[in-house]
Amino acid sequence: MAAFDFDLVVKNGIVVTASDETHCDIAVKDGKVVLLMKDVPVPEGCQVIDAEGGYITPGLIDSHVHIAQSAAKSLGAKSADDWTTATRSALGGGCTTVIAFAVQQRGGSMQAAVDDYHKLATDNALCDYSFHVIVTDPSEEQMHVELPKMIEQGITSVKIYSTYPALKLDDSQILDCFYAARKYGVTVMVHAENSDMISWMTNDLARRGMVSPWNHGTSRPPIVESEATNRVLALAELLDTPVLFVHVSAPEAFKVIREAQGRMMSVYAETCPHYLLLTGEAMRAPGFEGAKACCAPPLRENFQDREKVWDSTLNGTVTVVSSDHAPTNYYDESGKQLGLAKNPTKNERGDFRYIPNGLPGVETRGPLLWSESVCKSKMSPSQFVELNCTNAARLYGMYPKKGTIQPGSDADFVIWRNPSQRQESTISVKNLHSACDYTPFEGHPILDWPLLTILRGKVVYDGLSNDVKAEKEFGQFIKRGKSGLRGPTGKWLNEWRPDYLESQQ
Repeated sequence: MAAFDFDLVVKNGIVVTASDETHCDIAVKDGKVVLLMKDVPVPEGCQVIDAEGGYITPGLIDSHVHIAQSAAKSLGAKSADDWTTATRSALGGGCTTVIAFAVQQRGGSMQAAVDDYHKLATDNALCDYSFHVIVTDPSEEQMHVELPKMIEQGITSVKIYSTYPALKLDDSQILDCFYAARKYGVTVMVHAENSDMISWMTNDLARRGMVSPWNHGTSRPPIVESEATNRVLALAELLDTPVLFVHVSAPEAFKVIREAQGRMMSVYAETCPHYLLLTGEAMRAPGFEGAKACCAPPLRENFQDREKVWDSTLNGTVTVVSSDHAPTNYYDESGKQLGLAKNPTKNERGDFRYIPNGLPGVETRGPLLWSESVCKSKMSPSQFVELNCTNAARLYGMYPKKGTIQPGSDADFVIWRNPSQRQESTISVKNLHSACDYTPFEGHPILDWPLLTILRGKVVYDGLSNDVKAEKEFGQFIKRGKSGLRGPTGKWLNEWRPDYLESQQ
């Protein structure tokens, strides 16, 4: 590269990383950051973007999204978003990289799931992307033949469930998965809820005719989540396997995670904007409207629980904030309306047992968190970057390609307005880019929205016109390495060790 050979310079901004805020310019060449410096000389023909004194963060990473996939497929539910609409929506909210889920069919292969998902995403994604594999059958073949092959393909994380009949693993299967994950250096994500508790409570509520949308929350009290979290933590400690608990919402679940972190276990937590900003009151909306707020784990009932989610986010217990984007349309017989169509009790408010779980949120996650945390001085811009960019990149093996702004990193940026120029607005589904026909945050005030989203040096979203400019072939699959966060500790509960460690001695 000749001296000062740039194709983009972003000037007059405050560059934010997880550790620093720096007044400097950013020089970009061929989609990569090449120089951070004050007053970068601009070569002839180079594009210049003036940040006008605003903050420049790395492109946001949403490491938990469901695309072209429904958690209630057995009921006939259909995702509102395909890969094009979901990733267009992501860019509209400042998110330049998503990690979605390829689901292994029970008795099937992980490779088949990944192959199918590549077919859906290739040439249809507007932002960069990768996959986790949802493991439903951790057989010897899958864990010790196919899992190493997944790693070679750049897929280094799996997700397991302790609930949902089609997905859940029993404790023995969880141990099989943890054993293999530790051996091969794979990150394990866990949806932790006690399946038997949920089934028992659901059946009892149905017998009594208590099936309105808010009874979804009744069927899943906080102890359902905290019990499963504590149990899975014990399994992880037994095998010294790092683990991430996804969409944590219950105060007692955060408590046991915090205590485990205090024992120096490699345990991480994720939460979502809806647990920070909404309560179970949303499920009590008039008529069937409460169906729009049904997700799992459910929104918690009281303000105090919501504040404890904030406490855990601000005190470092939470590692990443993700959207858990899982959209089904409200006005759709293959969406939330299933709760009215499949309604054996003829409840005028519908039957929560048939309402597809999940909320849309990939576009609103970043602006909501920026508005509610940084703009309201709950957290620094650097902590925002840590929770929404850097930790996800490190945890899932993308750092420093993604998740930071430094020479050699992808030129993925979000430009937020100078505090003196912020423009307040309210969230409305009519302004979002998802195919989902509602947002649970309708009417929620926003103190600032991304001014520009830049992916690999190209402006892909213009906040002034609310226009996503990327073409659907622009997104690239990210081949990931192993986690950069703390791994196995080497601490054991007794004389037992995995046999693969004994063979290495």
